[in-house]
Amino acid sequence: MAEPSLVAAGEEPEERAIEAALRPKNLDDFVGQHRVRKQLSLVLQASKMRGRTADHVLFSGPPGLGKTTLAMIVAAEMNAPLRLSSGPAIQHAGDLAAILSSLSEGEVLFLDEIHRMSRPAEEMLYMAMEDFRVDIVVGKGAGATAIPLELPPFTLVGATTRAGLLPGPLRDRFGFTGHLEFYSVAELELVLRRSAGLLDLKVNSAGFAEIAGRSRGTPRIANRLLRRVRDWALVHGVEQIDARSASAALDMYEVDKKGLDRLDRAVLDALITKFGGGPVGLSTLAIAVGEETETVETVAEPFLVREGLLGRTPRGRIALAPAWTHLGYAIPSGVFAQEQLDLFDPVDDAADAAGQLPRSH
Repeated sequence: MAEPSLVAAGEEPEERAIEAALRPKNLDDFVGQHRVRKQLSLVLQASKMRGRTADHVLFSGPPGLGKTTLAMIVAAEMNAPLRLSSGPAIQHAGDLAAILSSLSEGEVLFLDEIHRMSRPAEEMLYMAMEDFRVDIVVGKGAGATAIPLELPPFTLVGATTRAGLLPGPLRDRFGFTGHLEFYSVAELELVLRRSAGLLDLKVNSAGFAEIAGRSRGTPRIANRLLRRVRDWALVHGVEQIDARSASAALDMYEVDKKGLDRLDRAVLDALITKFGGGPVGLSTLAIAVGEETETVETVAEPFLVREGLLGRTPRGRIALAPAWTHLGYAIPSGVFAQEQLDLFDPVDDAADAAGQLPRSH
């Protein structure tokens, strides 16, 4: 089982209460995502001026960027109650029918990871979103009867990390779709300033910059690192956190200047020292670092690819030149001749995940 990671974007259960306290409560306090924020504000203002419930809203993007926070803000801006659920929790049409039938007029229903909802529930949701009606099937076989159930107008807010898995008919029923992007270091510094104020922490500008630079463009990770730096400062008697103390704290937690943690460095180090920079199949690489294939693929790989440290080719994963430099290894001459060209070829993900992609000799 993989150990918890400070720079994984998922939330640990014990951290949710703290994270909830740091969430902005309205659009004015929400930092970053200027395009989505401006568009969403217009949608909500127009709905309030018409005296109607807001259109259904879909937020997509990587974890930790604020999809759940924006859903809560939608409810707050519309002065409406909020109902929280998730796609994996709705495995039968009856589960969804029970939730929908208990909604009050104008209520906001938030479905996290909506792409993981079962197909029967999806098909029921089509009619509920468009006509505010569902058909409840009573009985089985030839004696089955569909009973129409009228629903009060409501707003569905969906969130997904994999928008491509949503069926077209479901996507088309959302009146507004917002895709959230990774944050810049400057935007993360603003997030950290607000969080530090709520936590009553003294941090100077250099300290904020140090933490933001290691946060992988994700506010959730930035807030998590800030809390760990706070713990370090408390134990070491540091009253004001500066760049030096922030760096010392994060170095102790093995989060380096680029935001790489132990797993990230282990993946790159194995690629370089055990496989000569690659290419190597994903399952083989996972075995080499002692982790599950899914952990390497979902936790470490997306950030390493985005930072240009790891490449995916038809023959497997390779460590790119910046990875060699970052870990302090000399780059052998000609090591990237064929592998760099392979980056422009399509990747067979199924074969690669199974470790079946052939290596060149």
